[in-house]
Amino acid sequence: MDLMEMIFEKAKANPQRVAFPEATEEKMLQAAYEAHTKGYCKATLVGDPAEIKAAAESFGIDISGMDIYDNTDAEQNAAAFEKYVAEYSDMLSIKSLTRKSKDPMYTAMVQQCLGMFDVTFAGLTHTTGDVILAATTIIGLKDGIDTPSSTGLFVIPGYEGSEGQYLLFGDSAVCTKPSPAERASIAISACETVKGLLGWEPRCAMLSFSTDGSMEGEMVDDIRESVRIANERRPELAIDGEFQLDAAIDPNVAAKKVKRESKVAGKANIIIWPDINVGNIGVKLVQFFAKADAPGPFLQGFKKIASDCSRSAPVSELVGNIAMCVVRAANEE
Repeated sequence: MDLMEMIFEKAKANPQRVAFPEATEEKMLQAAYEAHTKGYCKATLVGDPAEIKAAAESFGIDISGMDIYDNTDAEQNAAAFEKYVAEYSDMLSIKSLTRKSKDPMYTAMVQQCLGMFDVTFAGLTHTTGDVILAATTIIGLKDGIDTPSSTGLFVIPGYEGSEGQYLLFGDSAVCTKPSPAERASIAISACETVKGLLGWEPRCAMLSFSTDGSMEGEMVDDIRESVRIANERRPELAIDGEFQLDAAIDPNVAAKKVKRESKVAGKANIIIWPDINVGNIGVKLVQFFAKADAPGPFLQGFKKIASDCSRSAPVSELVGNIAMCVVRAANEE
């Protein structure tokens, strides 16, 4: 069974409630329909019911089996916003939430906090920044996490790492120039993502141009401080460094370069880039030269699962991302 077959089976075994706030978009409606009818999720379309139904009819998509939540129902939303403000927010007022609720994504996330949904899935008409701002404002970051971030998954033909051809990486999409505390947050979140999505025992390597003191300088000190903060916050997680890439994933190289006990060196299943420059270039190098697939990115660090999908993604990829969100949400129950 390959990775996506495993994900789809896990999603079908425990389908979660997914809110789709971009429910007048053809690709999103088609993805919601497929994920719902195949049993990967319990879909709710969020928005103006008349507009959603008209869009579905124009695209020839049968939405009769899916629920619709009306974000234009002022009375219904007022009760939800009052409860949300009382229980979850000392910064947002009902008045400000009412203004934000004109965007179905904000309504979906409020209801997600109140227990109606397990996942909010968007990204076709909202930018990554839009989704992150809404999730940070409404859902909030987990305790001990300084920044939202993202991870992705390499599927590398011919690679024989500690998890076969798979390797998780972060952050290549969200946090551009992380501070040591933010990089520690990225690593901690990545460990939680990999456990929730794939069930791996995380072994997370902080990457550098130095391995375990082979070089010195401010950039190396930054990575070491990130490791220290991550270990202080979550000592039960295997987060280590600083390692060069080969020392992180190749046990033969690690044996030569790392002269101490390490649960991570040579067998990392997660790599953390120093910054987004390295991350963006690294992903493209692996995709281009190794012909790797890179599902994701997966937003992480929030108290609940919110997804930002690629606007260029085909329906099949959207369905796969929905299933991955469902599996992560199920494992956070």
